[in-house]
Amino acid sequence: MNITRENTSDVNAVLKIEIDKNDYAKPVEDTMKDYRRKASIPGFRPGKVPAGLIKKRFGKAILIEEVNKILSHNLSKYLVDEKLQILGEPMPNKEQQKEIDWDTDESFEFSFDIGLAPEVTISLNEEITIPYHKIKVSDEMVDQQIEQIKSQLGKNVETDEVKDKGLVRGDFVQLNEEGQPVEDGIKPEGVLLSVDLIKDEEIKKEFIGKKKGDVLEFDPVKAYENRHEISHMLNISHEEAEELNSTFRFTINEVLEFEKAELNEELYKKIYGEETVIKTEEDLRERIKNEFGDNLVYSSDHKFTMDARDALVQKTDMQLPEDFLKRWLKEANEDLTDEQIENDFDGFIKDLKWQLIKDSIIKENELKASPEEATDFAKQLARAQYSQYGIYDVPEEQLDSYSKMILEKPEEREKIYKKLLEDKVVGVVKEKVNIEEKEVSQEEFNEMMK
Repeated sequence: MNITRENTSDVNAVLKIEIDKNDYAKPVEDTMKDYRRKASIPGFRPGKVPAGLIKKRFGKAILIEEVNKILSHNLSKYLVDEKLQILGEPMPNKEQQKEIDWDTDESFEFSFDIGLAPEVTISLNEEITIPYHKIKVSDEMVDQQIEQIKSQLGKNVETDEVKDKGLVRGDFVQLNEEGQPVEDGIKPEGVLLSVDLIKDEEIKKEFIGKKKGDVLEFDPVKAYENRHEISHMLNISHEEAEELNSTFRFTINEVLEFEKAELNEELYKKIYGEETVIKTEEDLRERIKNEFGDNLVYSSDHKFTMDARDALVQKTDMQLPEDFLKRWLKEANEDLTDEQIENDFDGFIKDLKWQLIKDSIIKENELKASPEEATDFAKQLARAQYSQYGIYDVPEEQLDSYSKMILEKPEEREKIYKKLLEDKVVGVVKEKVNIEEKEVSQEEFNEMMK
């Protein structure tokens, strides 16, 4: 076994790996014996197949497999032993790769191109200025959040007559052309209708002002203009809904109106638990304002990370093996066209440079992410997920269970650790560069993020 490296530039190299008979003879022989023990060939008892027949039938395939195993193992080992930080994956060098005859050759030479990551050194100091956009929490934002809470925790209550945004529950009966009930027709009971979702204005007007016990006749397909929705409403198949062309009698059994939740101590306990100190609307507004401030920090930090990336990438002089990387992208993603690679290449290079800068900062500052930090972060994700559905007071054991489920998924776990490390990198940047803080409104911030 012999491996040599020729650096063709600061960021490109060719590896040549020579494998001779001494390297593969024993593994090939052992695999042949294993094949002989397991082979089932007509005319021979198990384990008694002649070695010559095994070699004739399987010899070349075994040789190729074992040589490739040796090649893969030693290529990986060489990169580790030599502490080479490569970009992408090694790729065969088409110009220098010698043709191989697996029937006659006893020694094999393989040539690979590799892309070398450049040495990255970056000086973080106050000469570097990066803006930090702090989002102001407005009264309008607090108002909207309170209205959302009141809606999420509201309920339907019975009322006297149908309003334009009301709900009605009742029974349908399919009618024939003479206006009589169809024998064995469609007759779903207890169907809940939302009046404001009715598309046909004339039919919607017929509902307004109606009371419990009133009867209407209308075509539900005309009313809602959505046959998929009609199939669920009438509890019929999609095929039946597609063919439906009937008037129905609808008897109102219940008139409902959505009532938003009232702001009181009972509501505050539903949101924040029995032990909450919130007693008044002013307390609630202050709590929401603080929560918004905490949540908006994530948006501000995300923007700062993007600005830090752009500033540091621009500041860091870095040579990359671009031709090699384009070729690697093409071979690693067969569906990508040359045009797509060219169009997206600048963005790919920027992300790669940022990753190399982060790696340098991580190494220099010995940054690590602990399992405890990963668990805490997963709990934050779980808490945020629940809050989207109006669930604010989540038991700790439920958060523990949810976070454990997230971390058991390898891809999700890797994302979390990467995010934690990036946050630590950004923390180091914040400590060492000059931060120019700017207060902006949510609208101004959203415009910047477009």
